[in-house]
Amino acid sequence: MPCDATAIACVSLSKQEAWLLKDGKVVYGPVKVATGRASLPTPAGDFKVYYKVVDGWSTTYSAPMPYSVFFYKGDAFHEDPVTVRSHGCVHLSLTHAEYFYKFLHLGDKVEVRS
Repeated sequence: MPCDATAIACVSLSKQEAWLLKDGKVVYGPVKVATGRASLPTPAGDFKVYYKVVDGWSTTYSAPMPYSVFFYKGDAFHEDPVTVRSHGCVHLSLTHAEYFYKFLHLGDKVEVRS
């Protein structure tokens, strides 16, 4: 797991995996994800959850974003096929997206690592 013990959510861009942590210990994952494609990459860095919505909708791409947990500009964890690279978001299966949505809270630290 490439993230600090202070992270609540961790994403590995190279492995296309994500984890959830509590008190520095992995409590969920790793789970398979699909992050941004080469032309619209998911940014690496440290972020904070700033918005959550169950029935999210992308006005930019006219597409549903179920169980959205936003952490950077328009980028979020949300349900979408993990076989399709995103426009910067972190795609999760429905089961995992629901879990991430319930587990993460506003202000939680999200680390995205290469």
